[in-house]
Amino acid sequence: MNKAEFNKYIRKSLVKHMRNSNTDEANAVIDLFIDGVLTALEEEDEVFLVGFGRFYKTQTKAKTGRNPKTGEHVKIAAYVQPRFTAGIKLKEACNKKGQKA
Repeated sequence: MNKAEFNKYIRKSLVKHMRNSNTDEANAVIDLFIDGVLTALEEEDEVFLVGFGRFYKTQTKAKTGRNPKTGEHVKIAAYVQPRFTAGIKLKEACNKKGQKA
């Protein structure tokens, strides 16, 4: 599902649960969620949504890699890697009984 499809889903959900909404309002909801996750991770925090999952970050050490084209060794700097671990409700939604893998 891309952002446009997610936007359509949010609009339908807002109509069903609250009121009529338009594309801009649905985009605002999506953007607020994304901004919230990004802000929390920037502030050395994590986002834990019970049942859905956990957004967090881990430190990756510097290492030496290899350029596959030239075979030359390349130094790769240390960096922070964003991670996501799925919660139980998300896992169950992906593995419903009778659903083929």
